[in-house]
Amino acid sequence: MEEIGMDPSAANPGPIDGSVLYDQDKHVSSAVWDGQERGALRCHEHTSKLGEWRLTPKQIELVEKAGFGYLRKIPAISLDNPLISALVERWRRETNTFHFTVGEMTVTLQDVAFLLGLAIDGMPVIGITYTTCGTVCEKYLGKAPDSTYASGGMVKLSWLKEFFSQCPENATIEEIERHTRAYLLYLVGSTIFSTTTGNKVPVMYLPLFENFENAGRYAWGAAALAFLYRALGNASVRSQSTICGCLTLLQCWSYYHLNIGRPKLNRDPIHEHFPFVLRWKGKQSGPTTNRDVVFYRKALDSLEPCDVEWLPYKYMDSTIIPEEIRNSLVLGRSKTMLICFDKAERHLPNRVLRQYGMLQPIPEDVPQWVRKSRGVDGGVDLSGKMESELNEWADRALHIVDGDDDADENEYMVWYLRITRKVVGRPISLSSEFQRTIGGVREISYLAETFPLKGLLPEQFESISRIRSIAQECLRDQVGGTVVVSPIVGTELGKRTRGKERVRRKGTGKRRRSNDPMEGHGASEDESQYCGMVEVDQLHPHHTNDEVDHLPLCTTVLEGEAALLLDTPNKVDDMQLHDATDGIDASHFCDPCNEADGSNMLNSIGESDLQTAKTVEEVIPLSFELPDATNGNTDLEIHNETNKPEDSQGCNATNGINGPQTLVATDVNKAQIHGATDKVSESQPSDAVHSDQQMVKEEVEVVPQLSHENTEDLAQQGDNSVIA
Repeated sequence: MEEIGMDPSAANPGPIDGSVLYDQDKHVSSAVWDGQERGALRCHEHTSKLGEWRLTPKQIELVEKAGFGYLRKIPAISLDNPLISALVERWRRETNTFHFTVGEMTVTLQDVAFLLGLAIDGMPVIGITYTTCGTVCEKYLGKAPDSTYASGGMVKLSWLKEFFSQCPENATIEEIERHTRAYLLYLVGSTIFSTTTGNKVPVMYLPLFENFENAGRYAWGAAALAFLYRALGNASVRSQSTICGCLTLLQCWSYYHLNIGRPKLNRDPIHEHFPFVLRWKGKQSGPTTNRDVVFYRKALDSLEPCDVEWLPYKYMDSTIIPEEIRNSLVLGRSKTMLICFDKAERHLPNRVLRQYGMLQPIPEDVPQWVRKSRGVDGGVDLSGKMESELNEWADRALHIVDGDDDADENEYMVWYLRITRKVVGRPISLSSEFQRTIGGVREISYLAETFPLKGLLPEQFESISRIRSIAQECLRDQVGGTVVVSPIVGTELGKRTRGKERVRRKGTGKRRRSNDPMEGHGASEDESQYCGMVEVDQLHPHHTNDEVDHLPLCTTVLEGEAALLLDTPNKVDDMQLHDATDGIDASHFCDPCNEADGSNMLNSIGESDLQTAKTVEEVIPLSFELPDATNGNTDLEIHNETNKPEDSQGCNATNGINGPQTLVATDVNKAQIHGATDKVSESQPSDAVHSDQQMVKEEVEVVPQLSHENTEDLAQQGDNSVIA
């Protein structure tokens, strides 16, 4: 078989060293490699109705105090679900990074600060969990939702919008604060903390908005990133089909860092706006049709260094960045624990130093940790259950990573390619690999069949036979492939073996007429529209001089007519096979060459007897001598006497009958098949048609069917054959 040069990743996509990506078996990339496509993820982000909230100037002031002044300005951005899904296939929760072909990348605290304008420094977002909504909503919102709007410790976003989206003009300070808390809960529940429930938000965030100035001291950006990391990790598991979290952050991060799926702006912005997500606000242009998950997967599998922007904010106008954000950017390089209530995720900037303009050395190992599910009970203060995580966050300023000017990135890439998953999609589809494998097995089978056996030792002969047997067993159920005819001579094998023949029905393209005389004859419509096509795995025809010629295999189908197959006494595809060497009680003669050559072979239909069967034996013997194409009898025609009783159900080739029980007649270009014409004139072969009669069969040596183009050549070779 011809060697096919392929990328090594086509056989082993990695990881070669499983010490880093130890959860590979659970990852979606393993499912994709096995051909289990899950399609695009359902992306849960509920920003479409944020613009319907009408905030008063006092409310806007309170929102800014709470630290959400910039997040409030971010409009709803259309999500590219296939792009997000393809990114998820590259996310690894073992390292909280994307594993691309160029190395690891991730959404960092610095990205959150630039893109969303949220604080990445401050108190951890943590508090008390709730399993009911009534008490906490009554305390902070002044009313509680009924059972149709609440579910456990979550409230529907639609309830918040229905009762709090419009603050009265003459509202008291308390009412304004309640309406503002409802807005903030809606804002975080539809953006940075969106859940897979669809339209609900946990009420556990409400107590954090009790005092707006105090709310502004929380590290909401770090909490948003912890939530997104957890959502990405969950969605990367092969059994998941949804994703939540701040997907606007993820998508816009991709727009800035990767030249894949990036839309073209109708106009370049005259000046930058903060936060930087606003660059993608408004109408965009670019081809988005036919960009499915497979499209983006292939793009990421072939990602080149030139497609990556490691420092996309380098040339942004730094003067528009708020001072409090700019002063905290150094914490974007903190190797720490990100916290959002019960979700704690590691921030590992040491694995993506190129995103900070530094050289990337081989990073240190990431300790395995179990993501615990906490806070399932109501009234639980999570601070007492997450002491180690809280301590790590408290020391965040002590773990700022620095670069190594002597780092060898070539050494890093050699290491990285051993521990990563190089590709997600198969370079060659499963169907193509299957066909390639079958082709190889067929070639092995052919080599085994044609291997010279003369002079082999018994154990060598047994090995060759075993190889042949295994190959044939593998190909046993394969239909439509290349047929290999074994030329092994009988003297080498010591005996002649008969190969299996399989018949596949093939449509003849002619529809049965409404007055079909075969109607009700027992053949189904499907059967009547097919004729046999013999596929031979291994065929050893009996030859007078022990030489085997490679004879072309074909089916004799002329003008859509069907033919009777003479075969061994087996039933193949519900077609009865007949022998011409025994007494025949009932058979059907049909002349499919009637239209082809203008001859007029007719059927003599009546009661047949033993004498008729003997006559048939004389006309078509087992070792039937084909006429010599040079004997001058090129215009002879065989006729059957016309005898049509009213109750006859005979076959006439001109009626377009596709009956499966008709005798094949081959059309030789200028030499019609004939034999013993004197006997034909005295006793014409006739068929007795009766639906309940049994067909008598006898084993005969079978040779491949001959096409009418090759009958003349075979006659000149002096072959003894039975035409089927």
